[in-house]
Amino acid sequence: MPDFIERAKFSCALGGALSTVAGIARVVPIVHAAGGCAGSLSGAYNLAAGYRGVGYCGGNMIPTSNIAENNIVFGGEERLEEQIEHTVKAFNGDLYIVLTGCQVEIIGDDAVGVARRFKDENVIGASTPGFLGNALKGYDAVMEALIESFIEPSPVHDTLSVNILGVVPGQDVFYHGNLDEIKRLLGLIGVSANTFFSTGESVSAIRGYGRAALNIVLSTQAGLGPAEKFKSVHGIPYIVSELPIGPAGTEAFLRQVAEELGISAALAEEAFRAEKAYYYSFLERIVDIYSDIDFQRYAVVVADSYYAHALTRFLANDLGWIPHLTAINDIEDEAEQAEYLKKFDDISSKTKPKVIFQRHAGLLLGEVRNSWQLNRNSRYYDSFSPAYVIGSGIERSLADKLGAGFLSVAYPVSNRAVLNKGYAGCRGALSLIEDLITNLVAAR
Repeated sequence: MPDFIERAKFSCALGGALSTVAGIARVVPIVHAAGGCAGSLSGAYNLAAGYRGVGYCGGNMIPTSNIAENNIVFGGEERLEEQIEHTVKAFNGDLYIVLTGCQVEIIGDDAVGVARRFKDENVIGASTPGFLGNALKGYDAVMEALIESFIEPSPVHDTLSVNILGVVPGQDVFYHGNLDEIKRLLGLIGVSANTFFSTGESVSAIRGYGRAALNIVLSTQAGLGPAEKFKSVHGIPYIVSELPIGPAGTEAFLRQVAEELGISAALAEEAFRAEKAYYYSFLERIVDIYSDIDFQRYAVVVADSYYAHALTRFLANDLGWIPHLTAINDIEDEAEQAEYLKKFDDISSKTKPKVIFQRHAGLLLGEVRNSWQLNRNSRYYDSFSPAYVIGSGIERSLADKLGAGFLSVAYPVSNRAVLNKGYAGCRGALSLIEDLITNLVAAR
């Protein structure tokens, strides 16, 4: 087993923090780190997250303290203070968030404390050194800073208002479309969803998110820290759910939220029936050709835990594909792995997928081949075909070696330009089916 991460699918925490800040309109990051960190990490999410762009103030525009050797020796807090003063004057932002790199954290600079001196000018700080962990940790750090230092406490909570957590901009390449759809779905049962990053969100709106009655965390690896912070600072409870993809995921999601908020089960059922009717009204148009040409495939899903089960369940339960292998790349703790495995109990197909936890893309070909009976010069050999790989752009080579179809969904994605596309809900599932089958018939 390699002792390094081969072709990593996450940036460091600072990269995740920058991508999170870029997802909020009119927020300016101020990076306290060495030169090059901010631009390189921001560029990674610009290019490898479906060419999402750099946001209101990203890429080479990011203000940075650009610390040098003398700052490392004598401390860089004065340099940061100077940078904040000039940034607030030069950049027209609604909020400024100080983010930190590895170097300044190692020497003990109190960047968050320096940011606190500028509280009256809408400056807050978050500790986001690369060694904190991967991009998901950077997301958590920024969200916790917002919850603790920016969002206003409210003595009254709106019983039909929720905050959505765990959707990491850029790391979920389709975050914008997914959040817009989740917001629409919850609106069908009378719930107002605060998403931080979807269409129409603003800094002024985020300040009032303390009025929500519930936080919904759509990941087990990102968002739990912020949910706990919301609970301790604002008294808002939370539930852990999953990105709903397709009829099965949508029904489970709506029922869970309705039950938690005390909404009539009949209302949730009515909303789901309408969504399901819409879904099948379009799906039925392709049923004949789906059957005649036999679009059923063996499915190999390679993604983080945010997408892995949700995609596998949709492919197996709703689309009727055969789930063969699901590889998850972001859960290392064995107890958490065991807990995540329980999710696959709801796979209704007779064939259950082999589920592995594997960060190293180069080992996946061996995993697939070892999971299928070898051809020992048999006259009649049932090969692993037809197959389809749904993963990140890195898995393109895996699909080529297997002779399989391929669609990039999980980060990094550099072979697709993504604007407002999303795969959440029944409507997102229709878009996913279009993409899967289009790739199969593209060469005809």
